[in-house]
Amino acid sequence: MIRISTIFIAICMVLIAASLGLILYSVAGWSVQESGLVALAALTFLILYNAVSLRMRDRANVGNQIADLSRGTTDLARQISEYGRRLAAIETRVAAVTESGSADRLRTITGEIGELGMLVKHLADQVASQGELLSGAARQERYDDADHVHATNVAVPRHAEMPAEPQPVRSQPVPSPAINDAEIVSAVRNAIAANRIDLYLQPMVTLPQRKVRFYEAVSRLRDDNDQLLPAADFIGPAESAGLMGQIDYMVLFRCVQVLRRLMVRSKDVGVFCNISAATLGNAEVFAQCLDFLETNRVLAPSLVLEFKQDTFRHLGPLQSEHLGKLARLGYRFSIDNVSDLRIDGRELADRGVGFIKVPAKLLLDPQLSTADIHASDLSGLLQRFGINLIAEKIEGERAVVDLLDYDVRLGQGFLFSAPRPLRPEGTAPAESAAQGKPASAPPRAVVSGAIKADASPEDGRLTGNAALARRAAQS
Repeated sequence: MIRISTIFIAICMVLIAASLGLILYSVAGWSVQESGLVALAALTFLILYNAVSLRMRDRANVGNQIADLSRGTTDLARQISEYGRRLAAIETRVAAVTESGSADRLRTITGEIGELGMLVKHLADQVASQGELLSGAARQERYDDADHVHATNVAVPRHAEMPAEPQPVRSQPVPSPAINDAEIVSAVRNAIAANRIDLYLQPMVTLPQRKVRFYEAVSRLRDDNDQLLPAADFIGPAESAGLMGQIDYMVLFRCVQVLRRLMVRSKDVGVFCNISAATLGNAEVFAQCLDFLETNRVLAPSLVLEFKQDTFRHLGPLQSEHLGKLARLGYRFSIDNVSDLRIDGRELADRGVGFIKVPAKLLLDPQLSTADIHASDLSGLLQRFGINLIAEKIEGERAVVDLLDYDVRLGQGFLFSAPRPLRPEGTAPAESAAQGKPASAPPRAVVSGAIKADASPEDGRLTGNAALARRAAQS
């Protein structure tokens, strides 16, 4: 496209040539032919001069551009060579670190395997020695009984001549005598006043690695005689007497303390804290819990509030409002006590539910499932809505294998660990917990078998099965 400046220059050259011819014709008296030839010659000269000047200017510009491009290419080549040198140095360092790290891990694993073998051998020797002592004591007891019968020459009934078989050791505590609701309410009031609410932690592990990912906090109350009150015995009367709010608040306070201690060691461990429907529907008690949770909202990603399935299915307007306030603070929810698999993942996800606990027996037994979806597809369905499925009450290795086929990645049960008591050392008094005031000094909590407050240097060097075998040998 012709530029305006070029047109202007061409017009100027034509005017100059025409003016020159007109001057020669009118002033010098030349003829029209002579004046026209001179004007044409002048126009030709001007055109040639303009073309040559433009070409020289373009050549200078092109030369400058080529020089700039050459300098840029040189700089780019220098930078590429520098990056290549740095990349080679980084690859060399990574290779060296990888080789040294693999060698260190191999030495660590070899040492653990060797120490594990020695501990197992030591444990076997102890078991054998204990068996010999027990058998020797039993033989000596039979000999003593025979000598005593022979010496006294007393007629012994036939059934007494045979040694009595030893009674099996009871693995469960003997149930306490039945008491009425009034006595239970009185015991609960005294336990709250005396801060006799114990916290038990049961781990939730990843499958199949069995790495502890969460702990579920379970509350236990002790009466005036330091006898544990089962949760099934005191929850109903406590809800009727309006005491569950105080219990939940104190348990929530303890859970936050435990979580803060856990996060000092690892940021990947969380705590599940059970909240009752009575607390969720009590405006006064919930306001205290909400203030406390808002103060500790930095722990929201690791503190999961757990409710029963029946509570979620029968939420009232006030309970739904309270649940929404907790969700806006960033807290996630979990559902337990699942009795059927009729689960609406989208609705639960909208309410802030991030976990659902389903008994392993309900997942693995097709006759117990009343949902339209098969249990093997439940995990994938929930994951599409961002909800994690947790199989609870796992008691056998066979169940773990079957649950892996169902794509279940979190498990809980006595197979991995029973609930272990949390022993408070220097915890805050009950008054400060009931009023929502932080303790003057943070409590030091120790979980037997789950969380150790002070680990010895020797235990710190052991991980995995080696540490487990050492603890078994020491016990």
